[in-house]
Amino acid sequence: MMKSKYWLLLGALAMLALTMAACGSESSAPEGITKNADGYADISVQQLAGMLEDKGLTLVNVHVPYEGEIPHTDLFIAYDEIAAHLDQLPDEDAPIVLYCRSGGMSTFAAEELAELGYTNVMEVDGGFNAWQAAGYELLDESQ
Repeated sequence: MMKSKYWLLLGALAMLALTMAACGSESSAPEGITKNADGYADISVQQLAGMLEDKGLTLVNVHVPYEGEIPHTDLFIAYDEIAAHLDQLPDEDAPIVLYCRSGGMSTFAAEELAELGYTNVMEVDGGFNAWQAAGYELLDESQ
């Protein structure tokens, strides 16, 4: 009798694990975008350009000091202050794309948001330097 309860419990745990894997973190990333081990997705500037056509995301420049911006940027939050400004961000499962000049600051911010439970965070590889190098327009609103 004890043995059958053990196997029943083991089976239930296995089903739970399979269900969680099927509904895991990959499901919240946009199609074709895979999260890394830190819980966020690295995207190319070409992927971002395609996403901006629909604009179903919040685009955040986390670079300090200001040195330019990708068109359609929604927010400017310093990379090291992202946790203090969660009230400006959308829901934890909404798509958020972070960028900076070259990728270092946005990587830091993406890791922090993922640790805080945000499930649909993306970071632009190479930042706005890569954006501009690919021939896309970079705005400079400081002038």
